[in-house]
Amino acid sequence: MEVKKAIFKQSAAGLKDCPKTHLPEFAFIGRSNVGKSSLINMLCNNGKLAKTSATPGKTQLINHFLINDNWFLVDLPGYGYAKTGKSKRQVFEAMIQDYCRKRENLVTLFVLIDSRLPLQKIDEEFMEWCGENNTPFSIIFTKSDKNSKNELAKNIRNVEQELLKKWEDLPNIFITSAEKKTGREELLDFIDFGCKESKF
Repeated sequence: MEVKKAIFKQSAAGLKDCPKTHLPEFAFIGRSNVGKSSLINMLCNNGKLAKTSATPGKTQLINHFLINDNWFLVDLPGYGYAKTGKSKRQVFEAMIQDYCRKRENLVTLFVLIDSRLPLQKIDEEFMEWCGENNTPFSIIFTKSDKNSKNELAKNIRNVEQELLKKWEDLPNIFITSAEKKTGREELLDFIDFGCKESKF
């Protein structure tokens, strides 16, 4: 797939405020500071589409971007940012869970994981929640350029082994680098296939 057009459509404070549409949606989520905005901008060939910041926890709404006039890329708030107050974290969690469970045209949720780290408990718990709630998800390893090839392979293998302790099968896995544009074609091809197969 070639991204010819990518425009910000709207922000929503909750599911009820999301666009009324039957277009397929692909949502991106992860721990704060996992590189989500940079990845979105890389996918769309637009360095200013999603707002990047050195301060974690900047995405606080459900942001919809219309791509090629035929599907939505959805930027969800990050989870697990410690400096966010408890009450605000609960609001974010409710917003995310509501969207993931009830958004009928959600094709896949991409869960972003920092490829430099061992499997984080909060990532594992979120993926378990997805499984329990029948939310389809794929894993995107970010920042692959920050590791040597051996370190990257070892880290990913360790995460997979941890997941297989509780999962019979692994979800689709993508390895990316926003800086090097690694994984861009594979991700867009996967989304393209999902758009064609969606029944919305």
